[in-house]
Amino acid sequence: MKSISKIYLVAIIVSVSLASYAHEGQEDEDILIKNLGNLGKVNFSVSCTLDAQKGMNAGVGLLHHMMYAQAELLFAQWIEKEPDCAMMYWGYSMSLFHPLWSDSIKVEALTRGQSALATARKLKSTTREKTYIHAASQYYENGEMVSDQTRTAKWAKAQAIVYQQNPNDIDAAAFFGLSKLAIASKKDSTFSQNKQVGAFLDKFRRQSPTHPGVIHYTIHAYDNTLLAKLAVEAARDYDKIAPDVPHALHMPSHIFTRLGMWTDVISWNIRSATAALNYPTNGSTTMHYVHAMDYLVYGYLQLGEGDKVQQALEQVESKHPHQATFPAAYALSAMPARLALEQRNWQQASQLKTQEPSYIAWQNFPEVEAITYYARGLGAARNNDLKAAKENLKVLDTLYEKTKIKSPDYWATLVDAQRKVVQSWITFSVGEKTQALIELRQAADIEESLDKAPVTPGAVIPARELLADMLFLNGDYSGALTEYKLSLTISPNRLNSVSGVKNALLKMKE
Repeated sequence: MKSISKIYLVAIIVSVSLASYAHEGQEDEDILIKNLGNLGKVNFSVSCTLDAQKGMNAGVGLLHHMMYAQAELLFAQWIEKEPDCAMMYWGYSMSLFHPLWSDSIKVEALTRGQSALATARKLKSTTREKTYIHAASQYYENGEMVSDQTRTAKWAKAQAIVYQQNPNDIDAAAFFGLSKLAIASKKDSTFSQNKQVGAFLDKFRRQSPTHPGVIHYTIHAYDNTLLAKLAVEAARDYDKIAPDVPHALHMPSHIFTRLGMWTDVISWNIRSATAALNYPTNGSTTMHYVHAMDYLVYGYLQLGEGDKVQQALEQVESKHPHQATFPAAYALSAMPARLALEQRNWQQASQLKTQEPSYIAWQNFPEVEAITYYARGLGAARNNDLKAAKENLKVLDTLYEKTKIKSPDYWATLVDAQRKVVQSWITFSVGEKTQALIELRQAADIEESLDKAPVTPGAVIPARELLADMLFLNGDYSGALTEYKLSLTISPNRLNSVSGVKNALLKMKE
């Protein structure tokens, strides 16, 4: 009966894994890397068969690359083959938990994770393996009654013990670093914990330069304007580890974007997008493709290469349907908005199509749909079409209310800044320039109270840069110069801010 029960549990886990979504933004049927040899060097020792050891190394490699859907499927398959290997169940549970992502684990995924770990605890395992299983269990314990933030903190505390008890285990060190990043304060403008984690992981990266966890998490640790310069070497090395993994080809551009290294942003995302096309997902182009294309478009715009942006958008159009997930929805909304706003083509911005493409469930992504209405409202206001600007602002207000329910602490804050930007330009257009500057300064401060999300290379157009534009139009060239320079401290080497500095200086000399 015990054996039958175990097989029954495995069947449930595998069938649910293949049939349902594990989290927002990435489906279980997401891209599968056919050649799992190109994942980097992982030797995650387990007390299972030699055959299972190979599967374990591949699965942990996928976890470190944050290829969670692939890891989930792989561990589910290995549970079928090796139902007595406790750590396969641990790996399965870890594939459902995404510490650095902004998604929320779903109830059914919590249930699957809990069931997998319950089985793991019943099976034979070493002392080291028990500490890993215990750490993962801390995230899943009382999952429906305790907040995600609290459970993540409990996991991080337990993961620290795993490393303390196994200081020579590079995977324990990598997961410890990941856990510290997961609980780092989002309000710390000095990124002190990120810096500590980056320095900690850097030691292991130099010892094992092809380990995917230490290099990937090092890049995440330094993925901010203040520390990005510390990750250039790691970023340039990531593709050597996994040349077939689209994310490994894309992730370095997070650092290059922070530093305004546009040729690198462009070349790496061309490679990432090309690699992503090798992995169609359920008849759709994987979200990894449009995510890379959004970064590519941003890079082209900063070099003033609008013709190449148009070509890129035509390529995206030719690849429909795209995987209808949050990252894809974001990129598909942001790219046309970027093109119009960065080129200051207000007429084009005001006429952007809404809810395109129609196969995406836009009602699930109010924070993304807001991008389109932001661009339309701003474009109309700058064109002095105040009726259209107010109509778009009204929709933006509605989307803000919906976003407050979904993401009150992050995305709602950004949508709030967007609607304040549109209102400020409406105010400016009716001649109330002092009030408009107050409103726009407030919007810039709100937007800059949060760091950018990994899904985006940057704001579709920074509020601080728009404030500088308004000051310039109002004849305050000194004030405009100050704001353009402030914008550049957050988004280095942005074309419009660099041009703004030059134009302001010229006006001040007249």
